[in-house]
Amino acid sequence: MPRVVELAGGVGGAKLADGLQAALGADLTVVVNTGDDLVLHGLAIWPDHDTVAYTLAGLDDVERGWGLANESWTVMDSLAELGDETWFRLGDRDLATHLWRTDRLRAGVRPTAVALEFARRMGIPAAILPMTDDEVRTEVRTGDGWLEFQEYFVHRHQAPEVHAVRFVGADRSTASPEVLAAIEAAELIVIAPSNPIVSVGPILAVGGVRDALGDARRRGVPVVAVSGIVGGRALKGPADRMLASLGHEPSALGVARLYADLADGFVLDDLDMGLRPAIDALGLATLTTDTVMTDDASRARFGAEVVAFGGSLQPVRP
Repeated sequence: MPRVVELAGGVGGAKLADGLQAALGADLTVVVNTGDDLVLHGLAIWPDHDTVAYTLAGLDDVERGWGLANESWTVMDSLAELGDETWFRLGDRDLATHLWRTDRLRAGVRPTAVALEFARRMGIPAAILPMTDDEVRTEVRTGDGWLEFQEYFVHRHQAPEVHAVRFVGADRSTASPEVLAAIEAAELIVIAPSNPIVSVGPILAVGGVRDALGDARRRGVPVVAVSGIVGGRALKGPADRMLASLGHEPSALGVARLYADLADGFVLDDLDMGLRPAIDALGLATLTTDTVMTDDASRARFGAEVVAFGGSLQPVRP
């Protein structure tokens, strides 16, 4: 099996990571978005990292799409009784993760080292790397001005229309040595079916990442992007509405256009077969298949298809 790096964020990225891990085991590295991270109740909360980690450990709550299965909520209920804000729900077992992580960060351990230790302790074969050890925070501009991402996404339920997006601190950030080494060693790079604006966008904004991807392609390493838009709709989250409000076509073709200068291949759902000629015209090789991952078997099947497709490509050397 090839060494594969996936750039991921959110539920779609976690599901594909699970399918890739089924095929690759320890030959998979997932570089996760940290632009959604926040400090809450004095604790370091890493939503995208934890969604990926819990999914790869087989502990995720499939129905909710976030957090741990069989969770309890005693602490949140008690905070509510005390009049505290509880719009960002943290389960009791999930809180243990945040307490453990925060203790290590306060002791001066790098975020990347914390993430690698967490994966080992959870028995996860794949490596999970934060996109950077530096602080980068995603903000969206709505009719109410600039909002921190979780304020928009969780507290306001993604209701406001997004007029602009920025990644605060990205211009001062650099990819960690582990991220750069993983990309350098990769034989295939996969861009997950995550929101291209606010899940993949922050990763690409980190200093050194785009250059590392370009270097990989020049070495002959193919890059495959996967559409998270199926039939003009996001399977989860606001990606379709966000693409439209920011002037992009909310379709698999719109996503392909965003990645045309980064990728060699593009994966879209059977439902979007009619868009394939237009995507081919962008210079991207295409794979059309069932991209909807509903259970472990469909994740494993799709992960294996993506790896096989990537292995068939002759990358363009920019």
